[in-house]
Amino acid sequence: MTFNKLGMLGALGLGVSVFATAAQAQECGDITIAEMNWASAELMANVDKLILEAGYGCSVELVPGATETTFASMNEKAQPDVAPELWANAVRTQLSAAEDEGRMHILNMGPITGLGEGWWVTPKFAEAHPDLDTVEKLLEHPELFPYAEDESKGAFMGCPAGWGCQLVNANLFRAFGMEDKGWVLVDPGSAAGLDGSIAKASERDEPWFGYYWSPTSVIGKYNLQMLPFEVEFAGRDNWDNCIALAEQDCADPQPSAWTQSEVFSVVTDEFMAKGGTASEYFEKRVFPGTAMNEMLVYMSENQATGEDAAYHFLEAYEDVWGAWVSPDVAEMVKAEL
Repeated sequence: MTFNKLGMLGALGLGVSVFATAAQAQECGDITIAEMNWASAELMANVDKLILEAGYGCSVELVPGATETTFASMNEKAQPDVAPELWANAVRTQLSAAEDEGRMHILNMGPITGLGEGWWVTPKFAEAHPDLDTVEKLLEHPELFPYAEDESKGAFMGCPAGWGCQLVNANLFRAFGMEDKGWVLVDPGSAAGLDGSIAKASERDEPWFGYYWSPTSVIGKYNLQMLPFEVEFAGRDNWDNCIALAEQDCADPQPSAWTQSEVFSVVTDEFMAKGGTASEYFEKRVFPGTAMNEMLVYMSENQATGEDAAYHFLEAYEDVWGAWVSPDVAEMVKAEL
């Protein structure tokens, strides 16, 4: 084969590649994605940006966001186009109305596995006490978690004052009769105090029992184990109109499992009109909880930005994200790393 023929075939191949990328760009267009103000959402937004730009020809702008403000802007102004990690419990009623009226669409009802809020113990405690494998069983043994200021009592670590979960934990503490069982509800004082209590107990092999949530770097670093409740979720009326309110507004809290945490990837109707095949990406894009927690540990220990972490994720977890896209798209993404 002559050089000219090789050159012509190479040019043809390049032209096809350029044409395909141009077609994707035309189909995808300009997209705005909310970069929420917590680590997992920063990672997700930057991973989405890199994959959509390299593999789908989109032009992506990341915009600052938070749950309620981002939702309000998407609902009222149709901007940004995408919220990768929307914690829906805070806006559930409004989101349902926006869906019904066609302004917003949930493309992925589980973009992260293994997430949620609840009551946790250290892995060492779980291993040492396999029989205490539910909340209710553990509540019968406050002596296993001696409170520093009164070792005749058991310490349950709640949330700092001012957090919504402070009210929930205080009301569940009452609902399960924990004071009568010998427990003390401990206020950690701050987020740093809560994290510090976990770090101290884990590093000293001491027992710890309290509230936390996943995905977080703390769960990933210390491998905390969430305990299931034996009782089922006791209904929205009990939760929304009592458990989640201040104590004076919740006269008779009923024992309940923690409300299910719902996290969605949500887009505007305008995105559905212009996003093209990019919408299929969001439908398939699911971060395993273990990988997400590992990434959050990486971000914390390396003080990595969302963009730094996204490059690390794409390099280290090809087996995960490769399943979200076609082989051709995967090759284009890898070429950008």
